[in-house]
Amino acid sequence: MAFTIKEASERLGCPAHTIRFYEKEGLLPYIKRDKNGNRLFEQDHLDWIRLMTCFRATGMKLSLLKEMVNLALGGDSTIPQRKAILNHYKEDLFRRQNELAEALDAVNNKLSIYEDIEKGRIPSESQLLIKMEESERQQT
Repeated sequence: MAFTIKEASERLGCPAHTIRFYEKEGLLPYIKRDKNGNRLFEQDHLDWIRLMTCFRATGMKLSLLKEMVNLALGGDSTIPQRKAILNHYKEDLFRRQNELAEALDAVNNKLSIYEDIEKGRIPSESQLLIKMEESERQQT
């Protein structure tokens, strides 16, 4: 069953202009058109778009996506190269995930401190900063 770009957009939750952009950039090979020039998408295309959208959401650069598409067009003999690219990218994602986890921990810690200040369990942060400033002035 073929889908129009509107139907594809609705099914994917992806704006039509994004789908057009992906096609223009060469990320969606073999999109057919009807007699009026409208794009026709098959389920395989939607699956491919979903994958491209997922990769883009992780911050994957267009140049890397294009390289992956071009390699895929080269057939199964390029699978080792595609795996190497994705394994390298996966390592980068793990690194970024760890950085985000540390940042989230820092935010949660700060929120906990604010809760403690509001409940009177610890002195105001402002007071701590004033003490630090006074200490700094005494040393100079």
